Amino acid sequence: MALSDLLYPDNLKRRQEVIRLHQELLDCMLVNFHATDELIEVLNAHLGCTIAQIKMEKGGTIKENCDIIIQAMSEIQQEVWKIDKEMKEMLEPMLYQKLYDIKEPEVEKIAIAYKVFSIVLGEATSIAGMVAVKLIGSNIIIVAVNKLVTLLAQIGASVLGGIGIAILGLGIDVILQAILGAVERDQLLAIVKSYEEHLAEFKAASEKYQHAITEVTSMVKCKIK
Repeated sequence: MALSDLLYPDNLKRRQEVIRLHQELLDCMLVNFHATDELIEVLNAHLGCTIAQIKMEKGGTIKENCDIIIQAMSEIQQEVWKIDKEMKEMLEPMLYQKLYDIKEPEVEKIAIAYKVFSIVLGEATSIAGMVAVKLIGSNIIIVAVNKLVTLLAQIGASVLGGIGIAILGLGIDVILQAILGAVERDQLLAIVKSYEEHLAEFKAASEKYQHAITEVTSMVKCKIK
């Protein structure tokens, strides 16, 4: 038994808590990767975007994977802004405003967006108008993206950023060594606190982000069927 364990008997419990929280963070990040990749697939297939698909780099650190998602989210934001700009330039002011009018029937909004994409793309799928309206007619996804980008940047810059992804399934001592690195074992409490603080807000923001994307992707799947 390490001397620090004799001096701080709660260390074993804190070690287990670090591992549990680390797993929760990875699970949450993985779901965000899948959700983001699914949205990218829809944008590329129906709105003529060319955003690269993403996947979690299991050999990378938490920061490196945060950076991958942030880059993808930034590209999604740029595409949404581009779509909005095209709509504004090609539509009469009154029609453009209809896209943002919550009282306006969604069917009419979709018809307006579809006409624009038929011109922009030369040929548009029937789903293009629906996806465009969901993206620009509601700011839910962009708000969720902005929040997640901020949180991911904070996580990447924190003490957690340098921790590797592919350490699960190993022995507890190996996992802890990978997580703690040069950090003294009596700093376990600080690491647990860091995980807890980041996780609470990150999980809440992730749920909103994933729900917003599911609205779009579910709509597309139903239309295809």
